[in-house]
Amino acid sequence: MEMIAANGLDDFTLRKLAAHLSVSAPALYFHFTDKQDLLRAVAERFFDNLIERYQEIDSRTDPDRPLDRVRAQCRNYVRMAQEETELFRVMFLFPPDLGVPVPEVAEAALPAATTAFTLGAKALEDAIAAGHIEADDAFGVVLVLWAAVHGIASLLMLGLPMSPSDRDALVDELTGRLLRGYGATY
Repeated sequence: MEMIAANGLDDFTLRKLAAHLSVSAPALYFHFTDKQDLLRAVAERFFDNLIERYQEIDSRTDPDRPLDRVRAQCRNYVRMAQEETELFRVMFLFPPDLGVPVPEVAEAALPAATTAFTLGAKALEDAIAAGHIEADDAFGVVLVLWAAVHGIASLLMLGLPMSPSDRDALVDELTGRLLRGYGATY
């Protein structure tokens, strides 16, 4: 994780990792079948970090205000992308299982990615159930919000200079406008 964070995903090789660890490259194959398997383990750990942050948000947010939870999760998602750009890129080599048949995804789906997606979706489902937003298709709302927030994360990963408070304000503006489009009440 340190090598990827410092030098980038594109520069990462098993040979360089072996040299860094002072072992032979074949020794790594006792632990991982190939580079993809190792990257999968890195993604799993980083998704675990996202899950922990989502659970912290869930535990300290008023359950009667699910939209506060949604906004906090969105800010956190973008914050992680900006804090650990290269590790964030690794996460999205392995998709969540979205519960819809997509053959390429079914084989590559990562359980931790699915858990993180489910936690984010649950916040929106709770807002719909509480009548804070109007939607017949919760899954559709989840995908719209995820696409929008991931878009901000991707823009910031390009190096767009933005202070943490400006970044959070941008995320709040985007989520607020989207959720108001679904009749959000605050």
